Amino acid sequence: MKSYVPNTANERLEMLSSIGLRSMDDLYVDVPQEMALKAPLNMPAGKSEQEVRRIFRQLAKNTCMDLPIFRGAGAYNHYIPAVVPQLTMRSEFYTSYTPYQTEMSQGMLQAIFEYQTLICDLTGLDAANASVYDGAHACSEVMVAMKLNKRKAKVLYSAGLHPDYIATMKTYARFQNIELVEVPLCAKGRTDVSKIADLGAGAAGMLAASPNFLGNIENMADIAEAVHGFGGLFGAVVNPLSLGALKRPGDYGADFALGDAQPLGMALNFGGPYLGFVSAKAANMRNLSGRIVGQTTDSEGNRVYCLTLSAREQHIRRERAASNICSNQCLCVLMSSIYMSTMGPQGMAEVAEQNIQKAHYLADALAKLPGVKLRYPQTPFFNEFVIDVEKDAEAVNAGLKQRGYMGGLPLSRLLTGDKGMLWCATEMNTREELDGVIAALKEVLA
Repeated sequence: MKSYVPNTANERLEMLSSIGLRSMDDLYVDVPQEMALKAPLNMPAGKSEQEVRRIFRQLAKNTCMDLPIFRGAGAYNHYIPAVVPQLTMRSEFYTSYTPYQTEMSQGMLQAIFEYQTLICDLTGLDAANASVYDGAHACSEVMVAMKLNKRKAKVLYSAGLHPDYIATMKTYARFQNIELVEVPLCAKGRTDVSKIADLGAGAAGMLAASPNFLGNIENMADIAEAVHGFGGLFGAVVNPLSLGALKRPGDYGADFALGDAQPLGMALNFGGPYLGFVSAKAANMRNLSGRIVGQTTDSEGNRVYCLTLSAREQHIRRERAASNICSNQCLCVLMSSIYMSTMGPQGMAEVAEQNIQKAHYLADALAKLPGVKLRYPQTPFFNEFVIDVEKDAEAVNAGLKQRGYMGGLPLSRLLTGDKGMLWCATEMNTREELDGVIAALKEVLA
């Protein structure tokens, strides 16, 4: 097996000689000797392409990709129309890079502009940005934007946010000198709106999710009213696909709408890459992070696109930057744009309705099994819900896997001490799969 470095030994010596060096070790003279390797790394020998393919085929067999999935918790299994990957794999899109030269990046800038327009239509707000990495990142950036807008270093968040989102926000808050205050959930698994006024004194705003991490649909209009009551900004964290059935954030008074766009045409991808989206009222757009593309005309009257109002450290003085986002998320932006354009309002509404119907069918059936209890029977939910089981949740999942199903997420993995399971159903789950996992869980519990 030859070296992965294509240059020959003689070519390497020639390159070293041209810069006045004799060996590769001379490149590392500034590294302390005690930190240098004394022997080669203990690595296996290189393998042929055929051997590598064989190894990866075996790894693929161990991923259980053929199991019906009944798990969400922030990453959802949805149908992706064939046109989405087919178009995004085109070479002019697939290699998209940061649009430094506007005159050379008109196609990419238009793609981002169209995405922003679709996100604004979907959320009912005035402006949107691009290049936010995921839902956790979106929450953190909006938290900072609230502080910049209100000049107050206190932000509330609902305990119903995804635990990973909360953890990321706390990391940002630590270095932005922001005090994060949690608003607890009530017995129905929804944000306790009665606590917002007292906790919100002196706060810049609040973030709350609907559907929340437990799948429950919040009364977002009441939360928005309570937040505006103490003079704060309200950020609505939403599953974008749910907006095919639920009211848009702009329609219930949200100042920001944000979340993870993974349900909009992105496969599970073993955890990424995904795409965070943020939209805002016009009054708050100057504090949006990432890229904002605007449409204008050139000196000859042609329609052109350019980056505008981008509060990034590459565009303005570092100390005034709202964010240091650099990577271009254009490929994921394209996926979500093509998905939304292909589905249209009617398709989005149909998918959302299927998610609601199938999740409720599953919840109703599971709640009838011995040893299963629906935790929030009176609370509306979208496509996820929590059940409590008498057996250990991890053991239940192991039994379901043996029977060919990926069961709900054991909440103990993210919420200390919580023994429940978070289940999910989407349009990808057939009636046969739903009935099959119900029967399988009955066997496991018995």
